[in-house]
Amino acid sequence: MNNKATKVRYGVVFMLFITVIVNYMDRSNISIAAPFITKELDIDSVKMGLIFSAFGWTYCALQIPGGWLLDKLGNRNTHTLGIAGFSLMTLLQGFASGFSGLMFFRVGLGVFEAPAFPTNSKVAASWFPENERARAISIYTSGQFIGLAFLTPTLIFLEQTFGWRGLFIIAGIIGLAWSVLWFLFYRDPDKNKKVNQAELDYIREGDGLITGSSEKAVKSKISLKDLGIVLSSRKLWGIYIGQFAVSSTLWFFLTWFPTYLVEYRGMGFIKTGFLASLPFIAAFIGVLASGFLSDFLVKKGVSKNKARKAPIITGLLLATSIIGANYVNSPALIVLFMSIAFFGNGFASITWVFVSLLAPKRLIGIAGGAFNFIGGTASIIIPIVIGYLVKGGNFAPALTFIACVTLLGALSYIFLVGKVERVSELDDVNNAA
Repeated sequence: MNNKATKVRYGVVFMLFITVIVNYMDRSNISIAAPFITKELDIDSVKMGLIFSAFGWTYCALQIPGGWLLDKLGNRNTHTLGIAGFSLMTLLQGFASGFSGLMFFRVGLGVFEAPAFPTNSKVAASWFPENERARAISIYTSGQFIGLAFLTPTLIFLEQTFGWRGLFIIAGIIGLAWSVLWFLFYRDPDKNKKVNQAELDYIREGDGLITGSSEKAVKSKISLKDLGIVLSSRKLWGIYIGQFAVSSTLWFFLTWFPTYLVEYRGMGFIKTGFLASLPFIAAFIGVLASGFLSDFLVKKGVSKNKARKAPIITGLLLATSIIGANYVNSPALIVLFMSIAFFGNGFASITWVFVSLLAPKRLIGIAGGAFNFIGGTASIIIPIVIGYLVKGGNFAPALTFIACVTLLGALSYIFLVGKVERVSELDDVNNAA
């Protein structure tokens, strides 16, 4: 009889990686299609800006309800419904005939994507022991940078070949197909027939959240009191603020970075297309390096306090180097500072590991929703604030602002998170923090 543990969990993290790529493909394809949409549907820049923002408002507003839904429906059903829903919204954008239709479908996209990352986090917490979890999170999180760095040329090819409507339709079909595959092949550890007892024991003994029969009694209704727990803990607020800081740098690169290079630094569009991809590649390297380093430190006996917090704090401090671009004029040096900053942002992107480490086990879903909601508000706040700061023609205050936000994130991990230990449901959370 073979008592060697199976390694089914590695296939699960690959499924999460694909899910994140599909997720970001559907978020970003509107930017590729926008110039053609504005011409064909006669949509001006003001209305196009509203279409861009529609996703962020609903995505943020439904983070906590999305976490609640996850705690009710579980990992398999929540991801199946979410992926199918946002893929359908993507596909239907290809049939939009005007501003109202596009607004409605982009709002719908935000609705169905809201539970995505809380679900990713809970799947990782269910399948991976604590000493492997940062590595797992870094692998699937890297999918967003892969999508942003390497998927854009593919989306441009689809648009040029099939038109902007074809781009949405094909992307939607890909996502719908993936939702079916997720439903067919994903199971939680205790329900997966390919997992042997040795792997289950390994995950459980490593503090994995396996919901076996012995743990069913933990499940209960989610109440307003539970929401109060996840919103009143100092430790949890430390990671919420940190996530806002990580997301702020990301949304600068998603929105203003190409404009900064072209309009404020005078770089040509072709050169910008190449240079703009370098920071995303740096972020991809950073997030993988962080996860593997963090788990390596844990296995070597380094405390969770250092092994988990050090990469995030170091990454956020590196991200403050974005301010260095204010003091150079060479395109190579500008992109170098941007790449260092985004590498740091990637290095800090294992923040999701703290949701499963700090939140009460029963409330990981709703805590993940609060975490992603506060981080997601950066998608609304950062573009608007930067737009206000640069209206005089000087981008330096905007980069200084981003550096200050990332510094604030590092300080929140140092002074608010404190010792890495789970928040108790029984004690006064303010004291437990």
